[in-house]
Amino acid sequence: MFSQRSIRQSFLIQLIISSVSLILIFSSILYFYIESSILEERHKELLVYANNISSNQSIYGSEVPAPETYLGLSIEIIYLKQSLLDIDFFETTKDNKSYIVLMHPFNLDELSYIKITKDITPTRTLIDKILNYIFIINIAGFLLVVIYAIALSKMLVTPVKTLSNKLSNMNEYLMRPIKTEELPEEFEPLGATINHLISRIQNFVKYQKELFIGTAHELKTPLAVIKLKNQVTLIKKRSAEEYIDAIKVTNKTVDEMNIIVSNILNIGRQEGMQLEKPQEVDVIEVLKQKADDFKLLASNEGKTLYMNFEPDGFMAILQVGLLNQIVQNFLQNALKFTPKDKNVILRSSLNSFGLLIEVIDEGCGIDESSDFFAPFKREGNKSGVGLGLFLAKSAADALGAKISIKNRTDGISGTIATLNLNSKLSCILP
Repeated sequence: MFSQRSIRQSFLIQLIISSVSLILIFSSILYFYIESSILEERHKELLVYANNISSNQSIYGSEVPAPETYLGLSIEIIYLKQSLLDIDFFETTKDNKSYIVLMHPFNLDELSYIKITKDITPTRTLIDKILNYIFIINIAGFLLVVIYAIALSKMLVTPVKTLSNKLSNMNEYLMRPIKTEELPEEFEPLGATINHLISRIQNFVKYQKELFIGTAHELKTPLAVIKLKNQVTLIKKRSAEEYIDAIKVTNKTVDEMNIIVSNILNIGRQEGMQLEKPQEVDVIEVLKQKADDFKLLASNEGKTLYMNFEPDGFMAILQVGLLNQIVQNFLQNALKFTPKDKNVILRSSLNSFGLLIEVIDEGCGIDESSDFFAPFKREGNKSGVGLGLFLAKSAADALGAKISIKNRTDGISGTIATLNLNSKLSCILP
């Protein structure tokens, strides 16, 4: 029914052991309390008899005893060779009957003692019955604990089985998010995590389809250009200059194809980056290094790159290659679309999610209704394959970060590309 690594089996065994232990401990305490209480009453009764005899009173004092009080009671004066340290109680058994004996000092000078013997066989029988009843109740309680533990463990495993059944019926073409409101409160974080994973898989499948279609389209176009140019050239004899022009067009088209192939290979390289071991780095230092690399490039293009980093340090455990790829793509796009004598801003700040990294340009802006993270999606009249933001989105998903691009709202034309890292702030020691 259960495997060796079954959580339900472990929970069931632990619950049964702990519950049975609790029942046994409680029952033992209850039994010894009842037994000591009943025997203590008998001890007090014998002490009263002994005190009355010692003070030369009636054995029962001023009270009129009930007839059954005389039964099983024996009183005698005995002499010992040595004195007892204190009043002594002990039990004896004779002819299957239980007796309680009290040795009480009577005349210490003569070493005489009052020996009172009381038949407590009915009391012992009562105590034994109580023990039997407790034992029977314990057996019934044990059975109830087993039934309750099985039902509880089954109830706890039910949401997991429900999730498993829903996931087993899914494939890459038919994926539906899990309704977390139908799950127990404790399983809502798990449902949310699974929904996030499903969303990532859906985006991956969607973009992979677009990537395959776009790759075929992008490669088919230059091949068609090369073929058409060659066919036109071969229709009739041409001059040497015309053949040279045809070869130049072919080479240019081949270079474009090489760019497309290189960008496609970058996708494979990025998947390799995702398998890299994450390391603890100061994200602010990484941003500063990347800004220094692009500051000179921006200056050569007649543009200015401004930097503003807050806080002074932000420690995170991540793949540095993926972070560099995202920031580099943001800066490349910002410099590409920003006109000469304009500015690009790279800044960071803290928010409720973590560290917010922003790249702000003064370009032409974007159509926010378009999906810029789809492969081969291009905007404006600038050259490019259209895989940069697609790779940036994949890298952000691998880092568990949020990425977005939108138009500026401060009255200046341009866009704001943001990367939000989820991590904890760590103070840098001086």
